[in-house]
Amino acid sequence: MSASDEKARNSGEQPRAEAPQAPMLPTTNPPPEKAAEPSKPALHPAFYIAAWIGLSSSVIIFNKWILDTAKFHYPIFLTTWHLAFATLVTQALARGTTVLDSRHKVPMTGRVYLRAIVPIGVFFSLSLICGNVTYLYLSVSFIQMLKATTPVAVLLTTWALGVAPPNMKTLYNVSFIVIGVIIASFGEIKFVLVGFLFQVGGIVFEAIRLTMVQRLLSSAEFKMDPLVSLYYFAPACAVMNGAVCLVLEVPRMSLEDVARVGGVTLLINALVAFLLNVSVVMLIGKTSSLVLTLSGVLKDILLVVASMLFFGDPVSLLQAFGYSVALAGLLYYKLGGDALRDHAGHARRAWADYGARRPKARRALVLAAAAGLAALLLLAAGMGAGLAPRYGSVAAERIESLIGSEGAQEGGLEVGSS
Repeated sequence: MSASDEKARNSGEQPRAEAPQAPMLPTTNPPPEKAAEPSKPALHPAFYIAAWIGLSSSVIIFNKWILDTAKFHYPIFLTTWHLAFATLVTQALARGTTVLDSRHKVPMTGRVYLRAIVPIGVFFSLSLICGNVTYLYLSVSFIQMLKATTPVAVLLTTWALGVAPPNMKTLYNVSFIVIGVIIASFGEIKFVLVGFLFQVGGIVFEAIRLTMVQRLLSSAEFKMDPLVSLYYFAPACAVMNGAVCLVLEVPRMSLEDVARVGGVTLLINALVAFLLNVSVVMLIGKTSSLVLTLSGVLKDILLVVASMLFFGDPVSLLQAFGYSVALAGLLYYKLGGDALRDHAGHARRAWADYGARRPKARRALVLAAAAGLAALLLLAAGMGAGLAPRYGSVAAERIESLIGSEGAQEGGLEVGSS
């Protein structure tokens, strides 16, 4: 056999290259992926609104009861106690939880604290002190009516401090608030000048504080939610209020005064005040500015009604009319005419759609609203009838003081006896 034949035979015996094997299909089905667990439904925004209204009203009524009904006439001490409690709780939350971790984003130094936080804390303390002292002299209903002027005071303060340029159109819009509060003040039966001046002072101090906070928060690096703000402001305010309390109230306080109210009562009072700040944080994150505005108006109305029910505070028809004008002006100022018309149109369409889908439920709501309004009018009429002679004498005395007793006699006015 020749060499060429041997070469050909050897080349023919070379093994062929094996083709790559196709991937084998699995013989069993893969285990099914676990379906993602449905997230738990979040609480409805109405829950946060109700919580804020309930806690805000509770703090005001609670403070009024302690300072007036329970005869614990130490408003500065009560304010100091609230701030000291808030300081302890926020410090504990900062060290034991992550609730206040956003405070690390704020470039807070000792210099910034002294130049920005402490001055704001001074006006915060003054507004709290004046606000609590007012409970000793005025009714809750009248206090809420006077507080309706806070946006006006804030607007004027921002102009005075150069934070915003003056705007005559805006001033015209807020004039209805002032007119309504003036009417409500003249209709107030239990008017006490000292309490009125304290409330005006509290509103002015609060307006200055809010304007200073607005200027501080205009920088993006100092954005803080209400709870973080409380973490920084509460210690400074507690120290300042405590110093004033040591001078003005502690020397005349006794353990009997504290025992008469009860340590547990004071603890619950401070806890409710702190929970109010927590509810504000939740409400801001879950609702819109429109809902906040409407919720505030609803809270004020409910507080006036609660003041009439719990403390028997009289509200005259003139006062109710003035407060209605002030609330209407407040809504117009905060929302604007165009926004109010848009929201009213949406509300009408939603109401018509609801009536088409659930006519019986709509009729039930109308009847319930009518019954509630009738009950409120009967309550106001009943209280007004009992207070009519007293109101007549008070009104006559005020007119006499304005025009003089001689002018009253010449004009044929007779001053009724109380």
